[in-house]
Formats: sequence, C-alpha cells, structure tokens
Amino acid sequence: MEKKIILGIDVGLSTTKICGFDITDGNRRLMDPLFVRATDPITSMYGALGKFIDTNALSLSDIEKVMVTGVGASHIKNNIYNLKWEAVSEFDCIGLGGRYLCDFDRAIIVSLGTGTALVYSEKGKEPVYLGGTGVGGGTLMGLSKKLLGMDNIDHIEELAKGGNLRNVDIKISALTSQDIAPGFGDDMTASNFGNVSDLATNADIALGIINMVFETVGMVSVFAARNYSLKDVVLTGNLTAVSQAKEVFEVLNRMFDMNFVIPEYASFGTVIGAALAGC
Repeated sequence: MEKKIILGIDVGLSTTKICGFDITDGNRRLMDPLFVRATDPITSMYGALGKFIDTNALSLSDIEKVMVTGVGASHIKNNIYNLKWEAVSEFDCIGLGGRYLCDFDRAIIVSLGTGTALVYSEKGKEPVYLGGTGVGGGTLMGLSKKLLGMDNIDHIEELAKGGNLRNVDIKISALTSQDIAPGFGDDMTASNFGNVSDLATNADIALGIINMVFETVGMVSVFAARNYSLKDVVLTGNLTAVSQAKEVFEVLNRMFDMNFVIPEYASFGTVIGAALAGC
C-alpha cells in the first residue's frame, strides 16, 4: 500500500521542528517529531525535511501535503521539492497541537517560547488567540546573560538546582502570619526579587529568574482559564523542558485549584498542530 504522510514544519529563525501523521490506513498515527538547527530558516527547514525523510525511510512521493508555520515560514518563496504545501496560522497550530496532546474537549493552551502566547482551544471550533506576555524564554536568557554571564539554558537550569528562593524573593510568610486564603501556603511569592540578599549566590539568582518567568506565565494562564470557567491548562513549547517548570506549576495547581499539564512532546506542540491542520 502506498504511504500517505502529512507533514508539519515549524520554521524558526535558526531551529526547525518537524513531525508527521501517517494516514495511510485512514487513521492518524503520530510519527516521532525531531528538530534541527542551522544558521538560517531555509537551511534549517530543508535540513529538517531531509532528516525526517531519512530517519523514517520515506520518499518524497509518500508525502501527501506539507503544512508550514512559524516565524520563519515567511522566508519560503518557492516550492518545497514540488510538494503540495500551505502556510497555517501559528496560533491555530498552538491550539490544535496542545489539545491533541492531552485529549481535552477544551482547554487553555500556553506556548512558552521566546515570549508566551495563550490560546483557547475547543473541540470542533476554531482556536481563539487570547494574547500573552513578553515574559518567556527570551526573558530568562536575557536576564541570565546580564546577571549571571550565562546564556546556555542547560547550564542555567543546572545552576538553579542549588538555589534558594528565600535569598531572592519576598514570601507571604515574611509579611503576615495569617493564611490569606485556603491552599495558599507560606511559600507563596509576594514579590519576585523583592528580597535580594547581599549573600545571594548565582544559584539563588538563577532560580529566582526561572521562578519569576514561570510564575508570571502561570498567573496569566490562571486568569485566562477563569475567564472560560476552566481548570485545564496545557503547557507547550521549549521552555517546558526546564526541570523547575514541573515544581512551579505543581505549586500553582495546589494554590489555585488548577490542572496545569506538561504532556509528552510538549516541546513539539505547535508543529504537531501544524500537521493536524492538514489531516
């Protein structure tokens, strides 16, 4: 039987993600996503396509359609190996991919990239872009570079494992001995970086930066979810791979009675949504 593959490609400025759905038998089977880095979007895109085809032992004739999204998609001016392709809105991809990964009927989908985008996604309806915040991975990297002299996310993450937030943030327990509301423990942040000690280490600062980014994203997401009477929030994007994310969002789950979820393949939510848009 001749294969039928729908590809999704998320073209960044230097990184491209790609995935596919095998629809040969009429069902949708997700093929493992992958990514490549290059010095420009076009090189990155063709590199990802070639690597995916080789990894999965495909031929160009197996590819039914290519769905392209991302900030680098505008750089594509010509045919992609004469394959049928079309561009798809990144916000639609965020909504489709995030909900697919958790199989919710409706949810707030959060894409944690350089900045942060929020999308409301409901089964059978078009995703709705809700806005977002400029706080995201770019914030983490920029502050870390200026304050710590570090711009490698893996090194920043590792350094932060030895940090203590009480040397950086003001906690509610420092302001009052009373419980402000059920579920709000004394570890709740009253002010990010409001208590930077002279003795604060680089590890403390690194953890403070990571915590501030995730708490900001978390609170924006809580407000969006409440507007739709929802508790389910799906977190996607590269920043979800930072190990401290799970701990921060588990605390927010407890405090605000939410259901923040980081699914498998969270880093590939947008590109999975792109492929789904063509299925």
